[in-house]
Amino acid sequence: MQHYVLSELSAEQLMSLLAVLFLLLLLPHGQTGINISVQRKLTKSLSLLGHCRELRREMAQTDSQSSTFPEIVELNVGGQVYVTRLETLTAVPNSLLWAKFTQSSPAELPKDSKDRFFFDRDGFLFRYILDYLRDSDLFLPEFFKEKRRLQKEADFFQLPELSRRLAAASKDSSYAEDSGDPEEAELTSPVTASSDRTLRSPGADSGFITIGYRGSYTIGRDIQADAKFRRVARITVCSKISLAKEVFGDTLNESRDPDRPPDKYTSRYYLKYNFLEQAFDRMADAGFHMVACNSTGTCSYGGSDPGEDKLWTSYTEYVFCR
Repeated sequence: MQHYVLSELSAEQLMSLLAVLFLLLLLPHGQTGINISVQRKLTKSLSLLGHCRELRREMAQTDSQSSTFPEIVELNVGGQVYVTRLETLTAVPNSLLWAKFTQSSPAELPKDSKDRFFFDRDGFLFRYILDYLRDSDLFLPEFFKEKRRLQKEADFFQLPELSRRLAAASKDSSYAEDSGDPEEAELTSPVTASSDRTLRSPGADSGFITIGYRGSYTIGRDIQADAKFRRVARITVCSKISLAKEVFGDTLNESRDPDRPPDKYTSRYYLKYNFLEQAFDRMADAGFHMVACNSTGTCSYGGSDPGEDKLWTSYTEYVFCR
């Protein structure tokens, strides 16, 4: 006769053992056969055992799926949505993304409201991080001015080779700026003083820049003094790309038109702040002066009652020249 230790038996073996013991208790003393009633109870017990096995198998499969990442991964990086492959995110061993997506489970990573994995970093610069992970090489747009910020992102994502390349590129740009070469100085640094402008040829930096904004304000009944005035949604910049980058530098948001060459024109840039006076100060510092202005507006009521507050929406453009 074999002897078993209960602690060494699996759950299924224990259930089978209990079912057999239960049937033996139902048999009268000295009875060797099993009547119909006992057979039915045996069938029911075996059916219950099979159901438990199936349930355990499904639970194990669910646990396995919840502990692994999908092949296609959706990311929310600073509000920008990216969709890429898992193998791309884990392309560089010992990087932060490699650690997050190989050493952690999906439940451990923060997610947004749409169940995308969230990283609170610069969403616009992450596109270059993702390109580097795909190709193991660095390709930046011509006259790219955010190398130092991108290097900071590379340090955060623990990509030492990318950080080293960006540091070398930033050093080369600084050398070109300090060398006094007029053409390089124009491409690598915004104008902040008249001494910088004297380095350029007379017609190289002339042109027009149009500053536009769409704002709204509310005038209360009988033009009350507590009216809310000028809520600026966004300040747009329309000009030659090289002029816009020269004047506004890092305060210019290029995400809607990122890779156009500097000799082209754009109407899709906008500023990272909402103060017109700040934009005007930048224009004045760069030697621009206003030559024209125009504005249009519409009026609507806050409700169906004509006596309610009037909501005015306007669009205004300021044209500057140098």
